[in-house]
Amino acid sequence: MAKYIIKGGIRLDGKTEAESAKNAVLPLLAASVLTDGEVVIRNCPPILDVESMIRILRELGVKVRFEGKDLIVNSSSMHGYTIPYNLSKEMRSSVFMLGALISRFKIAEASYPGGCDIGLRPIDLHLHGLEQMGVKVDEAGGEIVCRAEKLKGGNIYFDFPSVGATENIILAAATAEGRTIIHNAAKEPEVEDLQNFLNSMGARVAGAGTSVITVDGVKKLHGTEYKPLFDRIEAGTYLVAAAATGGSVEISNCNAEKISALLHKLCENTCKITIKNDIIYLRSGSGRKSFNIETLPYPGFPTDMQAQMVALASVSEGISVIRENIFETRFKHVRELNRMGANIVVKDRVAIVNGVKELHGAKVAAHDLRGGAALMIAGLNARGTTVIEDVKHVERGYYKPEEKFRSLGADFVRV
Repeated sequence: MAKYIIKGGIRLDGKTEAESAKNAVLPLLAASVLTDGEVVIRNCPPILDVESMIRILRELGVKVRFEGKDLIVNSSSMHGYTIPYNLSKEMRSSVFMLGALISRFKIAEASYPGGCDIGLRPIDLHLHGLEQMGVKVDEAGGEIVCRAEKLKGGNIYFDFPSVGATENIILAAATAEGRTIIHNAAKEPEVEDLQNFLNSMGARVAGAGTSVITVDGVKKLHGTEYKPLFDRIEAGTYLVAAAATGGSVEISNCNAEKISALLHKLCENTCKITIKNDIIYLRSGSGRKSFNIETLPYPGFPTDMQAQMVALASVSEGISVIRENIFETRFKHVRELNRMGANIVVKDRVAIVNGVKELHGAKVAAHDLRGGAALMIAGLNARGTTVIEDVKHVERGYYKPEEKFRSLGADFVRV
């Protein structure tokens, strides 16, 4: 089992580049099976979640290979429509394959998806949306079987703007008969990226980024070459790490508009931020001040940055109040941060953080992806040495963080 060893107390200073977004690449890989033409995904990071999705595709007969950092997908020999349990349980994003498989084969079989243990995350919205398109869903013993004689467009209303459900319905609707309208759709940038990707394949999707998305089904899609959206959560993690260490960084390949909610909170924390083209420059101000956060669907503050901001709040002067509205058990990092000297109390979905001057090194464990990111930030701030175990969770979404942090001056190794 790999672990990170971090000697903290060093100010981060330097340059790095944001990778393509994990949460954009995974639905693009699912969408790639909607055509027999070759699909090239440029600058695709070989993180663990991408590797898990590749294993699913290969199990279904899809040919996938890396050429440098470009991922080449060819589904012309695809024959399977059953996602094996051992692969489905590895990550939540395996659920994206339902919409793609039902579109291609009119049948899809899967187990309930796994991934980080941060809450219930039911997929009833996904299944209800598919049913509105003529899909018959059978559930038994943790298995899901979806069948449809014909996929038909329809009006679909979501009770909650779920990113995954929105993307799944877009995938199913891309080659369905007629028009599909998704109401109360998720507005996340990754949904817009999926729209742009599908349209580059000949699809007719409009409205992504708003609450109403329209998909006019087409008979056939073709291959494409595409560079995905930057990873706004990865970029945000490095910005927060610089703030927590009192340092300064510049991160390229970014769109500041997509992380404006985070940048606003970092400015409250006394950071000075400058934006030029696709580069974000951050310089930590004198001292760190407390702040309040409430996680919300985009364009609100992202739940995927909550843990990292708890780590920053733990070394910021004053009391910060952080409310988690998206996932009900997403404070597992708090216990580990408190082991490092943080002063955090959690009640229901609210964390009250009383900032301390500095943290101290300790042996801790990453229980989920973003919680692991919070521990990296805490370790970089802490006096002494921090050892983070179970870093497989971190590497689901971050590409070689030890190398990136070392390029910013950190004493950070993976063993």
